[in-house]
Amino acid sequence: MPVVTNSIKFGTDGWRGVIGDEFTFERLALVAPVAAKVLYDTYFSTVGSRTIIVGYDRRFMAEDFARAVADTVSAVGFDVLLSEDYAPTPAYSWAAKELNALGALVITASHNPGKYLGLKVKGYFGGSVPSEVTKKIEEQLSVGVPLAATPGKQEKFDPWPSYTQALERKVDIAKLREAIASGKLTLFADVMHGAAAGGLARLLGNQVKEINSQRDPLFGGGAPEPLPKYLSKLFEVIKTHRETDKSGLTVGLVFDGDCDRIAAVDGEANFLSSQVLIPILIDHLTLRRNFSGEIVKTVSGSDLMPLVAALHNLSVFETAVGYKYIADRMLVAKVLLGGEESGGIGYGSHIPERDALLSALYVLEAIVESGLDLGEYNRYLQKQTGFTSAYDRIDLPLASMEVRSRLLQQLQTKPLTEIAGLAVIDCQTIDGYKYRLADQSWLMIRFSGTEPVLRLYCEASTIEQVHQTLAWAKQWAG
Repeated sequence: MPVVTNSIKFGTDGWRGVIGDEFTFERLALVAPVAAKVLYDTYFSTVGSRTIIVGYDRRFMAEDFARAVADTVSAVGFDVLLSEDYAPTPAYSWAAKELNALGALVITASHNPGKYLGLKVKGYFGGSVPSEVTKKIEEQLSVGVPLAATPGKQEKFDPWPSYTQALERKVDIAKLREAIASGKLTLFADVMHGAAAGGLARLLGNQVKEINSQRDPLFGGGAPEPLPKYLSKLFEVIKTHRETDKSGLTVGLVFDGDCDRIAAVDGEANFLSSQVLIPILIDHLTLRRNFSGEIVKTVSGSDLMPLVAALHNLSVFETAVGYKYIADRMLVAKVLLGGEESGGIGYGSHIPERDALLSALYVLEAIVESGLDLGEYNRYLQKQTGFTSAYDRIDLPLASMEVRSRLLQQLQTKPLTEIAGLAVIDCQTIDGYKYRLADQSWLMIRFSGTEPVLRLYCEASTIEQVHQTLAWAKQWAG
């Protein structure tokens, strides 16, 4: 049976599907050579290289799919550097730039449940390729790529050493190691069975207390996404630790499946998403590292981000949801930091890519140098800005793509004027519909582009109001 190419669609950061259904060796053997050719057509004149990096995470058969990618890409004439073991996605992005490759093809489904696997496409510059490139890949799938008269070379490489050395140069690594070794800081790392496993130990030593380290393609029955519902073990170990040892600072850091998203748990076992971490990082990097540049946030980012940016006279640029839009901005402007509410944070001084391990080092540096618990740091910034808020998000499955179309048409033809008893005073349509309400809270309604899922985001003064507004939105969606 021929492969149906029109059903292979790239989302905001790659193509993914259910293993054995949408994501198969046959389909990957079609997509990978086309992706390599599009990278060549787009970037060879800049790079002058025919090398493609191939990497993978710890998902089911990820290394087997990666070998298949290496074989099919070399068969059409490209040289391949195949990772000898799993590594974080940003390590492959770094390798693409550091090794002067055309780009990287990474086998991962990031934060999605274990039944999924996917392919991310990275450019020579060390970040996700823009939408125009993935569109070209989709368009050329029906044509394919002929076998080369002379296949390309295949070599194995270890992406970890160069990557971790680059990260070590970004922070005062000795100060962080000393803080952990002396007991001033106790660090727990929940790697969620993913590609972050062993990463912080490589950087900071074996006193890092890592949990969920073993490979588990089912991710404990959940998903490797840094959300409270998947972090019961981390909450428990931090609470237990603080009951027996109240000295020093305690923090838990959480990494998604391919280590490009981060969240944290403070010393009181409170969950802190990137909506909280990004303002802390803005403050730390400007105040103590004298970084400067633009702050780039997605439209779903917290209002605390621009308020903290204003404290340091930093401009703010807002994009659609999806880190590749932040990366696009990082390629043309001087950016201090770019971040999204789902945990992806990157830095203009590094590569245009979200990097959870580098974010972890900067968060730890902020704790050690300020002497504040993360929760205390957040409350300090709220006091400085006079702004206190709560945030939550719901991904609501819809019955079908037809239901999605009906709801979208309803938003377009019957604009909302009141939400949960509050008047709508503004509506942004950068990505979806973001409604600003009379009390300055906001609700954002956004549809997935590839599946029947409605994403609901809300920030308000209290968590009770957030839940009330999200409940209203769920009822509106039927």
